[in-house]
Amino acid sequence: MSTGTGAASAPAPATHDSPPAASTAAVRDTAVAPGAADRSTGAPHATAEEPTASARPSTAAHPSAAEEPATPAAPAYPAAVEPAAPAHSSASGRDGASAASPAVGGTRAAGPAASGPGPAQREKASMFRSLRVRNYRLFFLGQVVSNTGTWMQRIAQDWLVLSLTGSSTAVGVTTALQFLPMLLFGLYGGVLVDRLPKRPTLLATQSAMALTGLALAALTLTGHVEVWHVYVAAFAVGLATVVDNPARQSFVSEMVGPDQLQNAVSLNSANFQSARLVGPAVAGLLITGVGTGWAFLLNGLSFVAPLAALLMMRGRELYPARRTPRGKGQLREGLRYVAGRPELVWPIVLVGFIGTFGFNFPVWLSAYADDVFHAGAGAYSLFNTLMAVGSVAGALLAARRGTARMRLLVVAALAFGVLEVVAALVPSFWLFALLMVPIGVFGLTINVTANTSVQMATDPAMRGRVMALFMMVFMGGTPLGAPLVGWVTDAFGARAGFAVGGLVSTLAAVVVGLVLARVGGLRLSVGWNHGHPHVRFVPRERRLATAA
Repeated sequence: MSTGTGAASAPAPATHDSPPAASTAAVRDTAVAPGAADRSTGAPHATAEEPTASARPSTAAHPSAAEEPATPAAPAYPAAVEPAAPAHSSASGRDGASAASPAVGGTRAAGPAASGPGPAQREKASMFRSLRVRNYRLFFLGQVVSNTGTWMQRIAQDWLVLSLTGSSTAVGVTTALQFLPMLLFGLYGGVLVDRLPKRPTLLATQSAMALTGLALAALTLTGHVEVWHVYVAAFAVGLATVVDNPARQSFVSEMVGPDQLQNAVSLNSANFQSARLVGPAVAGLLITGVGTGWAFLLNGLSFVAPLAALLMMRGRELYPARRTPRGKGQLREGLRYVAGRPELVWPIVLVGFIGTFGFNFPVWLSAYADDVFHAGAGAYSLFNTLMAVGSVAGALLAARRGTARMRLLVVAALAFGVLEVVAALVPSFWLFALLMVPIGVFGLTINVTANTSVQMATDPAMRGRVMALFMMVFMGGTPLGAPLVGWVTDAFGARAGFAVGGLVSTLAAVVVGLVLARVGGLRLSVGWNHGHPHVRFVPRERRLATAA
């Protein structure tokens, strides 16, 4: 990974020791709607029925702080942060620039024109609209090939370890080694990503992962592979992921700009989940036909596609965020930044609980296939396939939406938890199998909505650190929760283990929803509408302090 510092001339990032006054308004129904602000004035754009709690950042190129240090009148705000309180707009960094001034695409030196479709046009746009952006289209096609190879290597790696050792524990150790670097060093990876240019960074990390696959292929095909080689390779891939993951997450906004971010994140998820359908099947054919070494070889060669895509991109069409220069305390600064913003803290908390306790499907589905329905490996494969189908459907549905609302995140999490509890109790094999589809839909909705809302609510200068924390919590929680969930499943049965995961997810959704409602100044309204119960959150009534 390239480790050079950011440009020396870049202004130092604003410190965020105290939460902005706008944070409470930001979670009032936080609608991260691309283009929700007037591009010429930056004024918030809201409807009478459902006020939008965020002002979209202007995508016009703004003067730098050095050229125009006293221009806080119309700053570009990160999405989901409402520019209503003077305290937020007046907070300044060490160079005198507004703390909120760096917005998505707002500080780029070069990039596409700021013109874009209006809200009505965007609603009618295709679910694949972000693919109209040439740079993102290249990236997407490269990831189609690379993701398929990644899933092939995952299957081949586990099978190779099992064949070398005959131990399921050894397979678990391999998985833990691959996730361990993210858990230990994820936040430091985010600091590096904020300092480094994203495209060269991705070229380095993707090359490192390609070399790992090719090395495993050489060892396996020559008959010299040992289990410790696989352990080292898994740990090396995990180290590359520490930087690659937040860099890829942040680079999406640099390719498509803020208007298409929700759509691009959704298509990325659909891409990954589609590869989940194809990669394991191809790996199975290769393993049974010619051996695991060929799966590793094809995975290593598959990285040619994303590397070529990165090299073919047009730099002038990117929306580069301001890089953060090297400095002390940047990790603490990132944590303080998140801690002071409810619109960031609580989605990350919710994703953490669900990722740790609700996403342990390898443990549950294998136990259901073996111990509950006694249907063998075929049933396990069917459950995973149906869940992947639901995940792809959820990603495509998310791609059609133009907003990423907090209430959608909470509702999806609540539905996800309830469906897990229901699935844990159903007696029928086929009903259980069919429930995997909606569970996949809502699980993917949680991932996409949380990812998009967190990115859009984050200052671009902080995005690498924030997304590293997001991915560390989401990915790093599973190795911690899996042993506990596995113990419950072994001790009390698969149904009890699945139900516990669903109950924890449901409880987390309820608690986070109530906290966000309280912070956002909302109250629960229960009534009847045309003979049907109507439950919703509405703004609390406020008394006027003074007469008009």
